[in-house]
Amino acid sequence: MKYKNKVISVFLLSVALLSLSCTKQTAQSGNNSNSSSNSGDKAQTPTEAYKILFAAVKAKDSGKIKQMMSKSTLGLAEFSGSQQKKSVDQILENGFVAPTLAASLTEIRDERVKDNFGAVEVFNPKDNRWEDLPFVLEDGGWKLAVGDIFQNTYKLPSKGQAQIEREASNTGMPMPANSVANFPPIPEGNKSVQVPPSLGGNKSIEVPMVDKPKK
Repeated sequence: MKYKNKVISVFLLSVALLSLSCTKQTAQSGNNSNSSSNSGDKAQTPTEAYKILFAAVKAKDSGKIKQMMSKSTLGLAEFSGSQQKKSVDQILENGFVAPTLAASLTEIRDERVKDNFGAVEVFNPKDNRWEDLPFVLEDGGWKLAVGDIFQNTYKLPSKGQAQIEREASNTGMPMPANSVANFPPIPEGNKSVQVPPSLGGNKSIEVPMVDKPKK
């Protein structure tokens, strides 16, 4: 009888230890899962960054939209908002780029990366053209770098497929004004647009006056 009771005690102890071990493994698994989820908040490629941005725009998640913007782009949004008398959230509601206006995610191609600069082409169905969107690696994740272009700190990794095709067909076309959404129009004549100090110091973008053709 004593032997039987001893066997039962050992069995119950084993079950208790096994249960405790499983509990610890489950907790560790949960922590690892949370860590993976947190690391997944940062886009690992320019393509992933655009997909996250597009989803945030459709969800009207202003916080996530801002997370996908570089510091210079957020500064540009603040400047644009002050010019248009709008909030930063209003300026960024479409992600600052035209392809996000599409009802669903459109085709993405030709991702290029060099050092901390990246680019990816996204099809813009409204204008029936490919937009070459700029991205920069910042704080461990890829972010939209529209502001970095105006800051003149962005370096295109290489020519995009659309540009190469245009050059090959000798029909080079300038980038349309609506490629970057919500940027304030620049008046005619020789003007300088002051980029706010939050972008790293006052800088000007010179816009040459266009002479009217003589009759």
